[in-house]
Amino acid sequence: MPRAQRAVPAWLAHPFRWQRLPVPWAAVARGTLCAGPLLGAGIATGHPAAGVLTGLGSMLAGVNDRPGTRRTGIVHIGLPALASAFGMLMGASLQSAGAGWWVVPALFAVGFVSGAGSVAGPVRSNAGMQMLAATILGAGMPLPGAPWMKALYVLAGCLWLLLLRLVLRSPRPAGGPLSGERAVVATVFDALADALGAAGGPGAEPARRKVTAALDRADEALRLRRLTGRLLHRRVRPEELLLAERFTAATRLCEASVALLWEARPLPSRVAESPRRFAEALRSGRPPGTLSAPETGSAARGAYDRALLDAAVVFARPQPLSPTETSPAEPSRTEPTGPEPAPAPGTGAAPGPDGPARRRRPAPPGRAAPVTAARRAFRLISGRTRPGRSMLGPAGRGYGLRVAVCIAAATAVALLLRADHWYWLPATVTFLVKPDLGPLFSRTVNRFAGTLAGVLLFAGAGLVLTGSWWPALVAGAGGALLPFATRHFALQTVAITLMVLSFVYVSGAPQAAGERIADTSIACGIVLVVGHLPQLADPRRRVGQRVTAALRATEQFLRHVLEAAPGQDPTERLALRRAAYRALGEARAAAESAAAELLAARGGRTPDWLTVVTAAERIVDAATACAVRLDHGARRPSTDEAERLCRALSAMADALEDPRRPGPAAPAPELRPVPDCATLTDVAAELERLRGYAGAA
Repeated sequence: MPRAQRAVPAWLAHPFRWQRLPVPWAAVARGTLCAGPLLGAGIATGHPAAGVLTGLGSMLAGVNDRPGTRRTGIVHIGLPALASAFGMLMGASLQSAGAGWWVVPALFAVGFVSGAGSVAGPVRSNAGMQMLAATILGAGMPLPGAPWMKALYVLAGCLWLLLLRLVLRSPRPAGGPLSGERAVVATVFDALADALGAAGGPGAEPARRKVTAALDRADEALRLRRLTGRLLHRRVRPEELLLAERFTAATRLCEASVALLWEARPLPSRVAESPRRFAEALRSGRPPGTLSAPETGSAARGAYDRALLDAAVVFARPQPLSPTETSPAEPSRTEPTGPEPAPAPGTGAAPGPDGPARRRRPAPPGRAAPVTAARRAFRLISGRTRPGRSMLGPAGRGYGLRVAVCIAAATAVALLLRADHWYWLPATVTFLVKPDLGPLFSRTVNRFAGTLAGVLLFAGAGLVLTGSWWPALVAGAGGALLPFATRHFALQTVAITLMVLSFVYVSGAPQAAGERIADTSIACGIVLVVGHLPQLADPRRRVGQRVTAALRATEQFLRHVLEAAPGQDPTERLALRRAAYRALGEARAAAESAAAELLAARGGRTPDWLTVVTAAERIVDAATACAVRLDHGARRPSTDEAERLCRALSAMADALEDPRRPGPAAPAPELRPVPDCATLTDVAAELERLRGYAGAA
């Protein structure tokens, strides 16, 4: 009998994963006009240090130049730009003060802050990483100039790319203003159509997760537009209110679609065609046309048809229902009113405009508006964190300690080996060790391969090209490659290596290319050894907090579904459902990354995090279908049945959060099928499946 082939381990397969993304030609054009021209301008004017620093700033900003609206670009590029300039100021100050070995504890402290920021969302995580990198380069690169001047040069390079993003944009499509915001809302309908087309097949659950991600991106874009309008005291335009109403219709249609997906039955192609018509209407400004005819096969299909009709009514209106004369201090109709405040834009997720909220009384002119704007601007930077996202919580402290120890070890080794060019080792570690960026082994392998390829390409360019301008040409090629290189970390490393070697060459170290391979090898070894120490690689710190927070968000949503009064406004339910899906998405990303770690299987009492998250996602799906059935008159569960299910989910979260909690364990509630309710029976079955994993924790 032939032996079955063994599956490739996740830690070995992950380095070869490649993302399939469209080519961002506008970002490629911006990258071509950034690092290379800025470095060339410094060479031409006889100020190579200024060219190096501005080129460095544009390179750091180019890493964050991702698709999105202009306002999301301002946040995703602007906040890390400020952090980079501040890091350069700190690093250059250490260099000018002759810190010597005192740079080790200083970078330990900066590394701890950078690592702790990994739990606060992708924008603040990138800001912390680039602050640390700029601090290391500012303290190590031998460039002339005052610290404040170096920081301004870095900031100028970042702002140059941001200016290009605001100027060099794709041609505005037909359909009128708000093209960027309309495009991201249209992607919600496209993702919904794909999910409906996958109903009843193996791709239904991944398609539903893509719908959640599209909702998050659209929510972020609309909230950023409202935020900037209030900061500028600008009146809300009718087009903005109408787009917000259409997004609200999309969220209600998504809820009904989740109930259809839960039924796990293939749907006619005309059902998936209707959301695509809405997407095309948003992009073109034309009416959506004929939609699918309603059916009465099930409560989920009835809810979908009703949400589809409501969306058609919204798209047929040329003007919003909300009054157009709204003061800047007055929230729009789509102001979220969930159980928690809306966090900062760009931090990874927040409860969004899932439905019309309660109207608030307009504030007195000249008073409340500045307070509201200041509060929202503060949230943009600091934000109110949800459970599991606090920088001072267990996950934040664990992340911070891992980055700080690795950075300090790399700096100490670099100072012992090469005190004049020590910065390459800790700078390499910076882009490897942050836990939210991916599995450590995978990033280490790709970093070494990308650095080796970049060094060889740079050396080959030096042999072919002559004169003093060729480093600027190589930097320009690296800048053009950087937006395309987001598909794979090794390719991104090639682009960054080409630019950094160009900067180092111009700054006065023409023979540094060969040393970079040896330094990268040492840095990768340090990361693999120190980063896998037991107290620094504990998956419970990295994943357990996210999974626990996701289970508690799931329990809140389930409790609201089971205990809400008949006929209650669905706004809070929609916000809780979005919050649960969002927390589950973050937990899934952390669990998938931890599963691909080199030492992921160490210890027999580590739960199968992906199984826990998958079961919790199915619970939210079933609870959503249950809410739809209850809205259509199904029998409501008794108080005892509802409490038994909610207590079981809460006990699961408690067991995963702290398995060593003192005191006798609470008796697990008995889980029985719920009569006449297939959705709650599914919830009970998933909870029963999870009990074994809670015990393994």
